Amino acid sequence: MRIRWPRRARRAVAGVAAVALVAGLGAVTLARAADDPTVHRTDQTLTVPEHPDSDRTVDLDTSFFVADDGRPRPAVLLGHGFGGSKADTAEQAERLAADGYAVLTWSARGFGDSTGRIGLNDPEREVADVSRLIDWLGERSEVVQDGPGDPRVGMTGASYGGAIALLAAGHDDRVDAVAPAITYWDLSEALFPQGVFKQLWAGILFTTGATDPGLGRPPRQTAADPGCGRFTEELCTLYQRVAVAGEPDPEALRLLTEHSPVAVADRIDVPALILQGQHDSLFPLEHADAMATALRANGAPVSVEWIWAGHDGGISEAERTDRRIADWFDRYLGDDSSVDTGPPFRVTRVTGFDTTNGDTLLRGATSAGYPGLRSEPTTVALSGAPQTFVNPPGGAPAAVSAVPGLGSLTGLSGLGIGAAIDFPGQYAQFESEPLAGTTRVTGAPTARLQVTSDTGSAVLFGKLYDVSPDGERQALPAQLVAPLRIDDIGPDGREVELRLPAVDYPFEAGHRLRLVVASTDIGYASPAGIARYTVALADPAVSLPTAPEVATAPATVPWWVWGMPLVALLVAVALLLVRRRAPAAGPALDAALAEVPLSISGLTKRYARRGDRYAVRDLSFRVERGQVLGLLGPNGAGKTTTLRMLMGLITPDAGEIRLFGHRVTPGAPVLSRVGAFVEGAGFLPHLTGRANLELYWRATGRPAADAHLAEALEIADLGTALERPVRTYSQGMRQRLAIAQAMLGLPELLILDEPTNGLDPPQIRAMREVMIRYAAGGRTVIVSSHLLAEVEQSCTHLVVMDGGRLVTAGPVAEIAGAGDTVLVSTAEPVTEEWLATIRALPGVGAVTATEAGTLVRLTDGTPERLLVELVAAGVPVSGLTPHRRLEDAFLTLIGGA
Repeated sequence: MRIRWPRRARRAVAGVAAVALVAGLGAVTLARAADDPTVHRTDQTLTVPEHPDSDRTVDLDTSFFVADDGRPRPAVLLGHGFGGSKADTAEQAERLAADGYAVLTWSARGFGDSTGRIGLNDPEREVADVSRLIDWLGERSEVVQDGPGDPRVGMTGASYGGAIALLAAGHDDRVDAVAPAITYWDLSEALFPQGVFKQLWAGILFTTGATDPGLGRPPRQTAADPGCGRFTEELCTLYQRVAVAGEPDPEALRLLTEHSPVAVADRIDVPALILQGQHDSLFPLEHADAMATALRANGAPVSVEWIWAGHDGGISEAERTDRRIADWFDRYLGDDSSVDTGPPFRVTRVTGFDTTNGDTLLRGATSAGYPGLRSEPTTVALSGAPQTFVNPPGGAPAAVSAVPGLGSLTGLSGLGIGAAIDFPGQYAQFESEPLAGTTRVTGAPTARLQVTSDTGSAVLFGKLYDVSPDGERQALPAQLVAPLRIDDIGPDGREVELRLPAVDYPFEAGHRLRLVVASTDIGYASPAGIARYTVALADPAVSLPTAPEVATAPATVPWWVWGMPLVALLVAVALLLVRRRAPAAGPALDAALAEVPLSISGLTKRYARRGDRYAVRDLSFRVERGQVLGLLGPNGAGKTTTLRMLMGLITPDAGEIRLFGHRVTPGAPVLSRVGAFVEGAGFLPHLTGRANLELYWRATGRPAADAHLAEALEIADLGTALERPVRTYSQGMRQRLAIAQAMLGLPELLILDEPTNGLDPPQIRAMREVMIRYAAGGRTVIVSSHLLAEVEQSCTHLVVMDGGRLVTAGPVAEIAGAGDTVLVSTAEPVTEEWLATIRALPGVGAVTATEAGTLVRLTDGTPERLLVELVAAGVPVSGLTPHRRLEDAFLTLIGGA
């Protein structure tokens, strides 16, 4: 369900994935052609009964959108997400109206300007409201009527709005087609998966419903209404009861199920386009699977999409999915059999990234049928002895996977802790050997466990990590974890099947699988009492569904495949012209600088046709062997212009650049001692990584023996991925292939412009190691980057530019200073009691409260250890980041502080 945060809260959690996703699905702005029909909007209030047995009424705030072409057309009811209102769907409504539909939007009870209390899609309240909206459409001359009082109508919406579409289709047979997005099938299973309370998401849901939208304050309450806000008394009592107990009771499960589409599963038989998010710990892919299974059993046409984004974040595909929803209605409401509604199954996959701008490249993989969650299983052997661990008192500290509203803890990832945290003594782990080939999992993996407990029951959390070949990095696909409640565990234990989260994820060759079974997770409630569990493998293998029939669509041919020869010709001509205009300079070789990789003196470049404006002005510095130099500066500082002049691509107006004593001119032979990665590299996607590198080297005309391919690849650490087509590469692998290309011939000077652009934290760390290893052999690396934290960790020296001029140059330690301080962020304002608690922790030297958080100077230990101590001490930590002194120094140098 989409959560709308109060204004101040939104500033603190600006990355709340649910807001971005549903706003994207429901309100993508598209420019319409001038000859499109004019869409008229009519706002009005409809009064409906509060309840079938009540004399009281509820006002629904509605908007009706219709074009002025004077003909009847099918209708679409467009629902909004939880915490939103009809305003969120206005733009999508206008587009659908321009496409030939009569569109009715409304604010559900308790939201926007509608009155009443929130019943969570109660069949006798919110669902009954939809039937009355359909009654209203049945009286409109603008709407096609299939019979008296029976308008032709479809429904779509995201999250809360998607569920009401399914429920209405089950309760009112006048609904003719639906297109629900990122929604639930069974709300009891969403909030209590496998009987485990999803306490963080539930808390966000009920807190959102208990505040006045947009104001961030509780609505009118009475002494008999403690904290219920806009919820019905029945739901308020339910939440208070289960929140205290930490587990569901039969009455709670019954009520939530009655408010879910699963309650009318056998009555939903209309064409359904199901869109579900891969990054969604609230309503995961299992809900879409249950929808598809039930609706197909009823004989309904069904198509399923696993889109990239979900309530936990991701990349929006709203423009494409909105178009597909319109096509779906064109086919099943407009009766246009010529419309292509798309494949029965589609899943969005990341196929790499655009090296020119860092954009993530998404592409759909499709199949002629929905594969389900257990298609074509393959097994991978795991090893590990039985392991005993504990559930801590109160279930704290809790392991971290997905954090609702925040996605992953990227601040912690930057510390090398990884995308998820498991606390020692609270989990068992089992690991595979390195994979011989890439295995793409499409569905829900399963494992069989033997579990014993000293309490006769257990609450466990399973997750399947992707472990890098060196074993130092692990990634949790989509940040998803599978909860499991086990009761009736006898003295000899109990064998259970652990069904892991459904994902579409490639485990690369050479990587390992790591199955972790933990006793806690931050998103869920664990038993309050201490418990001791022993977990063993009942079956020494994990089953992985693969769905090989789901094929990724071929990439379109990039412009550079046909344009590269023409561009090369133009560049050659330009270089000849520039060479003729090159300014006079000193001797071609300065023997005194023969061992200096780079020396720049008086370098100046004016903007074309602007003689009074400079891109670079009087710039001078030098770089020695073995250094990793960071070239820093704000946008427009002249960094890229300097690098282009350094490589002979453009000619300076004054000054000179010398490489190993040789003056740089376009095409100068000394440039063969330089390797560069600037503004992206193009690869032929159908060729393997190795073939791309070999083809590039042959194009240089130099002997194959001089390429030192093996050495460059060892530094880049691409492993067996080198033998796969580039189109199958992940974003990080493609970036590293580009770095390997720049390192061919083992150039003495390596120039990298934004090498970590678009990479995730583990990939950034790997790139950092590549640069450090490369310079360790006496070579030199120059890196231009906006990531000050990475520059601080990987570079030995800095050159800071601003406005085309040199601001400062020197060792990183001198410019930034040593860093032994971390910034601790908390979910609540810091109290003096917490400050005293932090000061008393071992290894803490000084503690200072600031507006940004609490600065903690460490005299001993690591940030990771401090995090464990803070959580154990009960401090509500929401973030922990190094206090980067380089950032402070940089902002001061360029006048930003």
